[in-house]
Amino acid sequence: MKVQFAQTKSEIEKIIDLRYEILRKPWDQPKDTATDGLEKVAHNAFILNDTGKMIACGRLHENENKIGQIRYMAVDNGEQGKGLGKLILKALEDKAKEINLNTIELQARENALEFYKNNNYELKEKSFLLWGIIQHYLMVKIL
Repeated sequence: MKVQFAQTKSEIEKIIDLRYEILRKPWDQPKDTATDGLEKVAHNAFILNDTGKMIACGRLHENENKIGQIRYMAVDNGEQGKGLGKLILKALEDKAKEINLNTIELQARENALEFYKNNNYELKEKSFLLWGIIQHYLMVKIL
């Protein structure tokens, strides 16, 4: 599977659709919560299956002080456990290095803690409770 970076509005729309399906819809959240308005300054990585369906995505954007933030990691339910998330994460980390970031931060959902730990992210602290139900944790990786 090949990781690509979004270049078109259509690709971004398909990415947002996948984010919504995996990260928002199961909790009855509106589609507009699947983006934050930073798409034009962010790096959106994605993977398509053989039929052109969006099956995995993640996003990197730069905060201050050479710190990048990864958000919106999502893998289609039928494709989970196949290493796609790891491919997306590696592509985003490589992009962070390419643009001279030295640290990546992210807010991991509780069910993703082991995934990020297995990819050398350090758990820093319990952070926030999304919608009063999904616990998040600040995790960091020095590049």
